[in-house]
Amino acid sequence: MAKPIRHINKSVPNPIEEQAQAANDIVKALSENREAIILTLDILKNLHEMGALNAVNAMLEQRTEVGAIAIQQMNQPGMQHVLKNAMSVFNFLSSMDPNHMQSILDGLTKGLGYATERLESGKNPSLWELGTSMRNPEVKKSLSTMVDVLHGLGEAFQDEKMPQ
Repeated sequence: MAKPIRHINKSVPNPIEEQAQAANDIVKALSENREAIILTLDILKNLHEMGALNAVNAMLEQRTEVGAIAIQQMNQPGMQHVLKNAMSVFNFLSSMDPNHMQSILDGLTKGLGYATERLESGKNPSLWELGTSMRNPEVKKSLSTMVDVLHGLGEAFQDEKMPQ
């Protein structure tokens, strides 16, 4: 039978050896991530040249005063409305299908382009021209879309019991 172990020798690392190992680990990590580190240094250099690092450093040194000012600004009713509205916009955008949103934005871009051309030409359509444009399939489609949006708005207003 084997003898029981009664004494365990713990090896306490030498601080100099630990420091040398840490330096070797750092050099190894630097060599493995050379491109990322060079890019990071370039970014830091550009930020320093434009004064952004000095501004960030000053803000960090005065962080309690900056924090107090930020909290004062956040506590104002207007800012609370802005934050709530921003969250509502993000909720709205996240609920929409990106393809539908792209179609709507493309249509708005084209429509604003047509409106700009008409304004630049200085030519106003007559009532007759406006009436005959109702026969245009694109105009019919956009009008029916606008009416559908109005129906949806009316339903939402009805559900919210908003004043008329």
